[in-house]
Amino acid sequence: MGEDAEYFVDSACLRGAALEKKHRLESDPASRTDAMEYAPDMEQIDSDVREKVLTAMEDYDPAAYCAADVERALAHETCGVEDLAALFSPAAAPFLERMAKRAQRETGRHFGNTVYVFTPLYIANYCDNYCVYCGFNRYNDIVRRRLEMVEIAREMEIIAASGIEEILILTGESPVKSDISYIGAACRLARQYFRSVGLEIYPVNTADYRYLHECGADYVTVFQETYDTARYEELHLAGRKRVFPYRFEAQERAILGGMRGVGFSALLGLSDFRRDALATALHVYFLQRKYPHVEYSLSCPRLRPIVNNANIHAHDVHEKELCQVLCAYRIFLPYVGITVSSRESASFRDGIVKIAATKVSAGVSTGIGDHEEKYEGKKALAAGDEQFEIADARSLAEMYAGLSRGGLQPVLNDYVYV
Repeated sequence: MGEDAEYFVDSACLRGAALEKKHRLESDPASRTDAMEYAPDMEQIDSDVREKVLTAMEDYDPAAYCAADVERALAHETCGVEDLAALFSPAAAPFLERMAKRAQRETGRHFGNTVYVFTPLYIANYCDNYCVYCGFNRYNDIVRRRLEMVEIAREMEIIAASGIEEILILTGESPVKSDISYIGAACRLARQYFRSVGLEIYPVNTADYRYLHECGADYVTVFQETYDTARYEELHLAGRKRVFPYRFEAQERAILGGMRGVGFSALLGLSDFRRDALATALHVYFLQRKYPHVEYSLSCPRLRPIVNNANIHAHDVHEKELCQVLCAYRIFLPYVGITVSSRESASFRDGIVKIAATKVSAGVSTGIGDHEEKYEGKKALAAGDEQFEIADARSLAEMYAGLSRGGLQPVLNDYVYV
């Protein structure tokens, strides 16, 4: 077993050597690899986007803005970078209703009253990384599972029967347990059941993204988690995910590999959420200017409790702050899709889709191999544990009915392949 692939032998205890290494990683920064240094097999691309984003984030002081700055930002027909910075600031909090009305106007102008609906499918929860906040991290004592193709087909059959037409395939970040050929085979299966296939997997090189696109993947989502490089180093103690620049450049490599769309997100609550939100928006902004033909989307998740740690919460990011971030995203990036996940409550999601969000998940499970149990009530004998707790467990039928009652038009898919 490799140094960076230490999983539990069973669900009872850690190997002594693995436990010793875990404690060393936590207590001794010198035991960790350089978070800015690429591994030998990691592709490096010639791009200035990272420098632009990080420079803007480092220069950003949310406390430097006042009410007059927010007034000016809302008065401008087009929202610039400096306007965005003002809208993320604490000074914008009293203007939230005005921001929401402006965001709602932009959403209606570019998306009408449509809301896209999809569901995620986790096919494996093995992970080589040690990310201290994540339920899949390699040192967390959970039930690990990797679905075989016949099991993936069964999960997809059940999901498709519910009416879902767009699926997001997810794995833990283990190139050993979930290699590219395995993920590619899952994409080819998904194309038989769904009209749109997304991926949320570990970052890979351009050639691998090209292969996965040929297998049927349409878009790729990557969470940077936090753009604060110092905080990133503290939270990602081991594994390939520790390499900050390789993760940052994943979406650009996916674009170069032919993916139709790419998604971005910071996990709000890991660091200063205002600076992370600014960096996320600018990451999209600079790539959008560089590759205007690509479809871009944003997510805005907050920390959630995980198996064996119910105390993980985004304590400084409440629903009011989350709404402010989402409205600012919409005002600054009017053409970009915005997804609000099942991490959020049903009431919050029902409200935000009328203002800024354009995509929601339904019929969600973050566990492995348990859709038959959750959809049809049949006991799953060997399901893998979940990555995090969800807050909104509504089925597609419930979500569809709720959106329709709210005067919105649920859209399951709007792509036709010829």
